Amino acid sequence: MEYKNIVVAVDGSEASEKAFKKSLAIAKRNNDARLILAHVVDSRTFATAEAYDRTLAERADEYAKELLDSYVDNAKGAGVDDLVRCVEYGSPKVKIAKDIAKQFEADLIICGATGMNAVERFLIGSVSENITRYATCDVLVVR
Repeated sequence: MEYKNIVVAVDGSEASEKAFKKSLAIAKRNNDARLILAHVVDSRTFATAEAYDRTLAERADEYAKELLDSYVDNAKGAGVDDLVRCVEYGSPKVKIAKDIAKQFEADLIICGATGMNAVERFLIGSVSENITRYATCDVLVVR
């Protein structure tokens, strides 16, 4: 099977960095498939705090932009040019598997085994677990 549209979930964690590196190799092996760099700003984490600090959303936007810029630079340096930036707001568990994958007609989602939020993972399960459960395409979880 050849992959054409690969969504890679990135959040700045070490696990997502490994997923990104794996996605570069897979994109190159699949005749330079389109690589969708997806970052989901988990708006639930700052929804209540934003009442006290209005700059949280702005800082989250700036972090997302800088993060994706660095991944784009790395991908181009590795020889992958067909790139799409995707920043969404909401729950990463829902957005990646259901919305982003559908929007870009993904045939593969790549994510890290663990993300940044250990407390949430302990309480309600990991993002990667939910992606594998609800995605309608292949999923690669990178350790």
